[in-house]
Amino acid sequence: MNVAKSGYRVFSANSSAACAELAKKITERLGVELGKSVVFQESNRETRVDVKESVRGQTIFIIQTIPRDVNTAIMELLVMAYALKTSCAKNIIGVIPYFPYSKQCKMRKRGSIVCKLLASMLAKAGLTHIITMDLHQKEIQGFFSFPVDNLRASPFLIQYIQEEIPNYRNAIIVAKSPAAAKRAQSYAERLRLGLAVIHGEAQCAESDMADGRHSPPCVRNTTGHTGLELPLMMAKEKPPITVVGDVGGRIAIIVDDIIDDVGDFVAAAEILKERGAYKIYIMATHGLLSADAPRLIEESAIDEVVVTNTVPHEVQKLQCPKIKTVDVSMILAEAIRRIHNGESMAYLFRNITVDD
Repeated sequence: MNVAKSGYRVFSANSSAACAELAKKITERLGVELGKSVVFQESNRETRVDVKESVRGQTIFIIQTIPRDVNTAIMELLVMAYALKTSCAKNIIGVIPYFPYSKQCKMRKRGSIVCKLLASMLAKAGLTHIITMDLHQKEIQGFFSFPVDNLRASPFLIQYIQEEIPNYRNAIIVAKSPAAAKRAQSYAERLRLGLAVIHGEAQCAESDMADGRHSPPCVRNTTGHTGLELPLMMAKEKPPITVVGDVGGRIAIIVDDIIDDVGDFVAAAEILKERGAYKIYIMATHGLLSADAPRLIEESAIDEVVVTNTVPHEVQKLQCPKIKTVDVSMILAEAIRRIHNGESMAYLFRNITVDD
């Protein structure tokens, strides 16, 4: 494809070479060259972007993968989008496979909905459209004032299960919590497999109960409406951890959207082993794998962790050979091609229901 006549450019907003790998794979599939730009950090840690070619009247796609330094990556994306906006780009479309701060999408006490704040910042910087993958909550799309295409990685992970897991017909799909049950059910129905759900939490040891950390707070005398008696909200209490479903003699496949702090996954694997599962796989779209995740996975009962390349994790793979990668650059490249050509995106969402 002749880049000069294609009417669009593809840029990478990452200053890190490791993070630019996905952008290179996408441009190779599209048959275009990566746009010429320089993204770097000043000595005082400020982000600077220099666009080295004309973008006037062009449709621009900015590919931004999110490394461990999340806030720097966000600034790189914002600064590049604004630089392209002030250079008279016609449309600026962000390709953000893993959308950061997606877990902070609900109000918690005196906190804030950071995901909504980030959506507003991206719109103000000049973005007119976003392509992302497996948002933590689909309702996040409502935070944006412009279109959001939330692609799915499940077809690639399901293909991996069918082709790479021996005797997968003897497997059972596991949700590590009731909140993940819908996603697990979707996988189970597509693979024609059974479903199990892990419910509850590990009980505290007696020493934990006796140290006072669970004691009720001291009651203080407060002034107020003495005649107002509100109903008392009972505190939640989770039952002891249990597995709903038979995993004995089966391959257990735990599915989720993000694997970051692996403590819950390691605990789930131990429970499944105790219940008789002889192999345990974890399938997730976004492999953040923070802190000591590689070491914990290597020392755990987990046999394999399969994630996509929405987030760079080459260092973690070197530390733990159990981590495998599935390439999703194909669907991201196809989404870019369809948006540029004005084609329908429905083909990329075929057989995907509202609940998926």
